[in-house]
Amino acid sequence: MSAERYERGLQMLAAVDGETGVNVVETLAKTFPAFARYVVEFPFGDIYARGGLGLRERELATVAALCALGNAAPQLRVHIHAALHVGCKPAEIVEVVMQMAVYAGFPAALNGLSAVREVFAEAGIALPVN
Repeated sequence: MSAERYERGLQMLAAVDGETGVNVVETLAKTFPAFARYVVEFPFGDIYARGGLGLRERELATVAALCALGNAAPQLRVHIHAALHVGCKPAEIVEVVMQMAVYAGFPAALNGLSAVREVFAEAGIALPVN
């Protein structure tokens, strides 16, 4: 079962994050192999692989949660990239982050918008005007 779970997790990781995500896990595995395995098996092999939500919806929810946490900027940037990778529109990502002002506060939304600005600039994506 564990080998299946790991392989399913690798497939989902590649679908969500592409080669970048796989590289992150491979780098993590060099120093923390058990934790890298957990990252592949649980979030990607178990949760992302479930039915009920598509990858777009899962990534929008993840961006919202990481933005609301307010202390996960590196992970937020990774998941903004992932949201783009699975087909989320830039305007959708901005709207989700702006929505967090209502539930997580303006500082969380401002920090989230800063991460959006950085990721979009790296990807050559113009910020939506709204």
